[in-house]
Amino acid sequence: MLHIKNLRDGVEVFKALGSDVRMRIVELLLERGQMNMNELATALELTNGALTSHIRRLEECGIIQTVTEGTGHGNQKLCSMKTDQILLTAGKTEELREIKVYETEVRIGHYSDYKVTPPCGMCSVYHQIGTENDVRYFSHPDRLQAGLLWLSDGFLEYRIPNMIPTGHHISQVTFYFEISQDHAYNTEESLTDVAFYLNGHRIGAWLTPDDFRWGKGIYTPLWWSGREKQVGVQKMIVVNFYGTYLDGLKISDVGLNKISFEGQSEMRFRIAVENEGIHRGGMVLYGSGFGNFNQDISVRIHYISEGAIA
Repeated sequence: MLHIKNLRDGVEVFKALGSDVRMRIVELLLERGQMNMNELATALELTNGALTSHIRRLEECGIIQTVTEGTGHGNQKLCSMKTDQILLTAGKTEELREIKVYETEVRIGHYSDYKVTPPCGMCSVYHQIGTENDVRYFSHPDRLQAGLLWLSDGFLEYRIPNMIPTGHHISQVTFYFEISQDHAYNTEESLTDVAFYLNGHRIGAWLTPDDFRWGKGIYTPLWWSGREKQVGVQKMIVVNFYGTYLDGLKISDVGLNKISFEGQSEMRFRIAVENEGIHRGGMVLYGSGFGNFNQDISVRIHYISEGAIA
């Protein structure tokens, strides 16, 4: 996610997205995941020379990323999205100065509690961990190396350290992670109902899209073949005093005012598959070394001093 903390810091991003050509580049990369320069030039009916300046502008702003890959016919530049979310924090400078942020990242295999139903399994970036569909491996120490894991029904719960100083209150908690359903075909049966809990409170749910676009994950190892479990979508959950928001849209009225954080106690974040009726898609979580974002579960905690609340 690209976080713009005030309007002035976002000027270059706004200028970059103010071009119809550059907006079309972003749309194409969001749609297809990854394209080389020739593919983009053909789609946009531009020369490679004319395209280069637009790519450079988007890359400088942190919107896209490029890598050079060797082929049998020389090198080619591959373009992909560096982020699919842009968050603008607009507010008075005095207010922003009062807000401090604690950030951490939890490996997807570093869950503290779980309940798993097969089909299930997990992989590190080097090999599959244990035997597929053997639930016992979800307790194995090697699970801490997992960069990819999947399950049909159940939940994974993560303990988030609460490191805010004494005399401060949490004003917002944000979670970022990459997730998908378990099946590569988009039928109603393959969709998944995913629910989210914070400290035992159900804060909202998400139904996987029926037009999910599958493809090769940018970071997924070459040894992990097959169409399924290659790539997910990055989801952003924000919990504040007004409720819970998923990718900017409010999904429940359950907010921090209804969730108890006693002193500096830890947080418990649960991702659960609660398939009901026809939905039987299962869930796949992508961590470092898999998918399109090369991240585990990122957590950002905003906190404010007691005096600033008044």
